[in-house]
Amino acid sequence: MSDQELLAKRFDEHRSYLHSVAYRMLGSTGEADDAVQEAWLRLSRSDSEAVENLRAWLTTVVGRVSLDMLRARKSRREEFEGDYPEPIVSAMEENPAEEAELADSVGLAMLVVLETLSPAERIAFVLHDMFSVPFSEIGEITGRSADAARQLASRARRRVRGAAPPPPTDMEEQRRVIDAFLAAAREGDFESLLDVLDPDVVFRFHTVEGDPRAREPIVGAGTVARRAPRGARTFAPHGRRAVVNGKPGIVTVIDGKRFATMDCTVRSGRLATIDLYLEPLEKP
Repeated sequence: MSDQELLAKRFDEHRSYLHSVAYRMLGSTGEADDAVQEAWLRLSRSDSEAVENLRAWLTTVVGRVSLDMLRARKSRREEFEGDYPEPIVSAMEENPAEEAELADSVGLAMLVVLETLSPAERIAFVLHDMFSVPFSEIGEITGRSADAARQLASRARRRVRGAAPPPPTDMEEQRRVIDAFLAAAREGDFESLLDVLDPDVVFRFHTVEGDPRAREPIVGAGTVARRAPRGARTFAPHGRRAVVNGKPGIVTVIDGKRFATMDCTVRSGRLATIDLYLEPLEKP
């Protein structure tokens, strides 16, 4: 076995742990995969013989990569005028076993709360409170002193404790209702849409200021039922099931890019709210 193969074997021993760390920091399985892959690339290019504690070294690398990704995510939002409440897409549902494992180990409600933290607060909280990484190492990752890293984690802890998680939901019921809504919208079945919509349903559109696609919220089952089929022609054919903001939802991917995300709330077997997040248009 070559030295590179031995190194890959050592790395694979930590892969599952690293993915768990990255997922909790980033809230996205795809981005977690990217962070872990970047850690491997950096390890393969480094002098691994000089690494005394490989697990700690890799944790530091994944932490720095995740911090850079969180900052880049924040920077992308700030390029646009106004606030764009980017939804948290935690897992695509092509792999139900993976989704269930992540939900059990992390708690999707926790991911929604973590999204309210700054990148540095999130890194400090996750690494220390979830993985017991020393503040001295967190300080190196965040470019702060150990005491400053401790303060970051403390501030994040207070915010997490003060945030009320969303109420528990019946995931299967929500999937059933959302699937029924999309099927009726695709077919333009007005009566079936009325059956699945709460009489006071609110359909909200989220995008950046100045986006020509922006719309005022639509209120009431009749109005939503009349207008939903138009949007379904664009949204539904490319829609993929996903966990959005801790609940079943839909992500539309066109030409490899996320176009829109739908987050729904089900109450008493009917859709009570529908939030459609449109990705900002690329600037010319």
